[in-house]
Amino acid sequence: AGAYDFLEKPFPSDHLLDSVRRALALRRLVLDNRSLRLALSDRHELSARLVGQSPSILRLREQIGHEPGAFTGAQKRRIGKFEFANGGTLFLDEIESMSLDVQVKLLRLLQERVVERLGGNQQIPLDIRVIAATKEDLRQAADQGRFRADLYYRLNVAPLRIPPLRERGEDALMLFQHFADEASARHGLPPHELQPAQRALLLRHSWPGNVRELQNAAERFALGLELALDNSAPDGSPGAPVEVISGGLSEQVENFEKTLIAAELARPHSSVRSLAEALGIPRKTLHDKLRKHGLNFGDSQGHADESD
Repeated sequence: AGAYDFLEKPFPSDHLLDSVRRALALRRLVLDNRSLRLALSDRHELSARLVGQSPSILRLREQIGHEPGAFTGAQKRRIGKFEFANGGTLFLDEIESMSLDVQVKLLRLLQERVVERLGGNQQIPLDIRVIAATKEDLRQAADQGRFRADLYYRLNVAPLRIPPLRERGEDALMLFQHFADEASARHGLPPHELQPAQRALLLRHSWPGNVRELQNAAERFALGLELALDNSAPDGSPGAPVEVISGGLSEQVENFEKTLIAAELARPHSSVRSLAEALGIPRKTLHDKLRKHGLNFGDSQGHADESD
């Protein structure tokens, strides 16, 4: 009935342990063989030609499409990404990294708006909208010979510039909280609240890694790790320096205090009382500091009642 061994009572403990060890070894062997047979059972599929279960091989299988009969064992039709996007939108990210020979093929496809499947002769018309994203100035790359000028002009129909995070620092807190909440929900963890000093740090950071750096920082924060920000650029070179508060000690303290209060003001509060509680100071002290720093609760909170 599937039992590996049978022991009569009484039996010595070392006999039991030895039997369990041998049973576990056999079970592992059975499971390994079962997995291997399952992986090799479909020998006429693409998975039999690209052997492996690593993430990179799995991604490679997903990226290839082919026409039935294109090679031995190609029994099922696999639609390529361009044809799959027919009637919709195709997004090409980091297009500046595309090799020159692939750029030629992309240019031809964009001009002719047809595609041929691997191993096929039929031209399939495409009705797609192409959105391409780049981190570089493609015009400059074209002048330097690193990107085809004709492809650049073919893509440069309706350019949209997304400003880097360092140019819209006020978005940092909102984006950080959004990514942190997403990460907390994904990991099944309670959300963490940013402390005033942490919010000030986020506002002052130059974000050389842009939104991806912020997303990674939010992920670490959601996991309860220290909020440490790296100011080096993605290529390893020094990034733009974090804004340094200048002046004497008293001036630095006042500027830092203003930064903390302004960061807390950027968050929604129902009253001055809740703002004071978040900062950990009495309401009267908060009113004095708002006047001293030229800050106004009502301006940042819409038409909230400042009398409370």
